[in-house]
Amino acid sequence: MRAGIVGAGVAGLAAARRLQELGHEVTIFEGRDEPGGQVVTFDVGGEPIECFYHHIFTNDTTVIRYFNDLGLGDQLEWIEPNNGHFVQGKIYPFVTPFDLLRFDAVSFLSRLRLGLASLWLKRQEDWSSYENVTARAWMERAVGKQAFNAFWGPLLRGKFAKHADEIGMAWLHWKIRLRFGSRGGRLGAKETLGYPRGSFRSYYFALADHIRKSGGQIHLNTPVEAVATELGAVTGIRANGTFHEFDKVLMTTPNIITKRIAPDLPSDYVEILDRVRYQWASCLVLALDRPLSDVYWLSIADDLPFVACVEHTNLVGAERYGGNHIVYLSNYVAPDHPVLQMDAEEAFSVYEESIRRINPSFDRSWVREKWFFRDPGGQPVITTNYSTCIPSMETGIDGLYLSNTTQVYPEDRGQNYSLQLGERAAELMSEKDSVVAAAQGACI
Repeated sequence: MRAGIVGAGVAGLAAARRLQELGHEVTIFEGRDEPGGQVVTFDVGGEPIECFYHHIFTNDTTVIRYFNDLGLGDQLEWIEPNNGHFVQGKIYPFVTPFDLLRFDAVSFLSRLRLGLASLWLKRQEDWSSYENVTARAWMERAVGKQAFNAFWGPLLRGKFAKHADEIGMAWLHWKIRLRFGSRGGRLGAKETLGYPRGSFRSYYFALADHIRKSGGQIHLNTPVEAVATELGAVTGIRANGTFHEFDKVLMTTPNIITKRIAPDLPSDYVEILDRVRYQWASCLVLALDRPLSDVYWLSIADDLPFVACVEHTNLVGAERYGGNHIVYLSNYVAPDHPVLQMDAEEAFSVYEESIRRINPSFDRSWVREKWFFRDPGGQPVITTNYSTCIPSMETGIDGLYLSNTTQVYPEDRGQNYSLQLGERAAELMSEKDSVVAAAQGACI
């Protein structure tokens, strides 16, 4: 089978590797100048770092497997970070479960209810029982309105904005399970996060090299214009004005791009794609001459123009980046939000006073450099009964497949699950190819 893959993100790379293992030829087309997709990097102080903050949990076993398979396992470093929660103008540490007892932004009874609800959810393996109830409705009953408004409510609004009240509890339930799983299950244990020396670029560059050495092709700076079909079957890909013939094609693109490059998709499949809405991801990245705080991941519950302040150099040392202290100010916004039209300087001007609320001593003279990144496929909006909105990998066009973050459920989107999706798509494509080959053999 000759397989074409649209997108050299981790899902596309994982699919290519698995297809090669199954004996097929692969060619990848990527519009950017390097592989990586949403894990793509830029350089600070001579060291690559992700445009959007990244780390892995101890239960992200697929990512860990890839590092080991590629001979890079010793590059992963495991760190216990200082995390916090910003509410009512104050930073509350959230490093161990015992910090919840000192969270005096809510009553002692509300703190107990927050802790007991999380412990309960950690032990519930069946996510489907939460699928038809919203996260807000379930959490307000479980922890009370005071605790919800100080903790879970702002986080849901920060990530999903006007859709916050529609978010399904199945998504939040699984997110809590994953976070607790990274604590090792011990009472009072700290969370453990993984980050590699040389950034995550080290493994996806190595994966791309492995694909090339195994006979695959990766065309960078080659945006796909269209997926070509004839009589209900895929025939190939048009990219940079050139037609490339393939037996099967896998798209790893967000739904809006998928529809544009595959205009012949059946109407019922397009209807499913349209059910899923996206929040754009935006990140203002600052290189400072000193730390902003001592917290790695600071969740924002107050009304600030960003939902998280992630100080990457409180996870790994600033010496890696030429002494620069790296801060991500992250937000998820609707496609028509004004911030998406801003450059780094304009976004910084909007954010500056809010940064000072985190550290009143902050001054713009601390800033050495700034960057602003946006991604249209940042966060699918995971509503109640989301399983009915998940598009099949088989698109309804013979030989055309889709693998993207809208198919990650009930887990939250991330590298671990994109790798798994890519492998599953490759196995499905190969399985269908084997069935066709067997049928053709029987006819002969």
